[in-house]
Amino acid sequence: MNLLMIFKVAVKAIWRNKTRSALTMLGIIFGIAAVIVVLAIGKGASQNMVAQIAKMGDNVVMIFSEQRHTAAGVHGGAGEGQSLTASDGLAIRRELAHLVKAESPEVRTQMQVIYADKNWNTTVYGVSTEFTTIRNWDVADGDYFNEQEERQSARVCVLGRTVASNLFPDGEAVGRTIRIGNMPFKVKGVMDVKGVGGFGQDQDDAVLAPYTTVKRVLQASTFPDNVRQLKLSLYSMDQIEEAKREIGALLRQRHRLGDEVADDFRIIDMAEITSTMSGVSNTMTVLLAAVAAISLLVGGIGIMNIMLVTVTERTREIGIRKALGAKERTILAQFVVEAATTSALGGVLGIALGYVVSMAANRVLPMFVTDTSITVSPSFNSIAVAFGISVGIGVLFGYLPARRAARLNPIEALRYD
Repeated sequence: MNLLMIFKVAVKAIWRNKTRSALTMLGIIFGIAAVIVVLAIGKGASQNMVAQIAKMGDNVVMIFSEQRHTAAGVHGGAGEGQSLTASDGLAIRRELAHLVKAESPEVRTQMQVIYADKNWNTTVYGVSTEFTTIRNWDVADGDYFNEQEERQSARVCVLGRTVASNLFPDGEAVGRTIRIGNMPFKVKGVMDVKGVGGFGQDQDDAVLAPYTTVKRVLQASTFPDNVRQLKLSLYSMDQIEEAKREIGALLRQRHRLGDEVADDFRIIDMAEITSTMSGVSNTMTVLLAAVAAISLLVGGIGIMNIMLVTVTERTREIGIRKALGAKERTILAQFVVEAATTSALGGVLGIALGYVVSMAANRVLPMFVTDTSITVSPSFNSIAVAFGISVGIGVLFGYLPARRAARLNPIEALRYD
């Protein structure tokens, strides 16, 4: 009996027990659908995250302060462990002008901003005049603060769209005076909409002010030059490794770090952040897919159980066929193909269900997750893998019942009632 004939017999056997076959397929259907949907959501979330991180700026390098360590231990130092200074940023900008397009210190503090009877809790960022260049962020209304205001620690600020909308529902924010904490600040402008960041934060929920003002006025710092972070924008992505090497060498020289002393700063580029976040996202997707795949295991056990029942019910049929000369491998193939066909049909229906649910998710997700652009779209690879898994489950879990059927003694099988 050739494979085509075996397949036809398998289809007829499945059709004879339509209800039982359909119920057997349910585990496979829901398992395959769940895996496809989870992989599609994971892929969409990963792509969205990469796109949101890209909004943080092109060719961006970030430098973070770290405590200085020596063989004798930690040196706390002045400035509460902040090893970086705004002067470091200016030196990088000056000495590495062929690599660095823009530079900005960054300090931040959580503050209450007030206008009339309106108030809003937000993050105040102390930055430089080049911050908007680094972040690819334009001013929508009014102006940005200038270098003179930065040098003079002027009490001026620019509002993110979320803050402006909450304090000024009428839209007239430019020129008004707000209070940040207890200090009056003049609103010079309102930034364009930036949207959700790569870490899920609302980038428009922010107030930008000169870093000198934030350090001296809002934080009342005794070390106004010390900062926790420097942001740089390079001319080209191809220069990142060269820039990191030269920045590291320059900072070690400025901080007078000996050969035995570790860096008191950490340099990170956006590619590292994207790679790390993508790795986390992929790991979570795999874990969720593994959980969803448990239903496939349940479906496989269901197929094995039904096939064992089928073998018992068709014992006399098997005995007759073996008495007429059917070989063990033919009987084995018969039941393996029947199990694989049942599982494959469940896989096809599961793929269809997974696709429908994925399309529905594109409409449902925005209702629960605002400011998101996640697109749930099953990939061809995930569909092909899902179908292959469904067939594989049929073969794997159908083999034991098929082997049992193939090894039946024809005389005992004919006597079975």
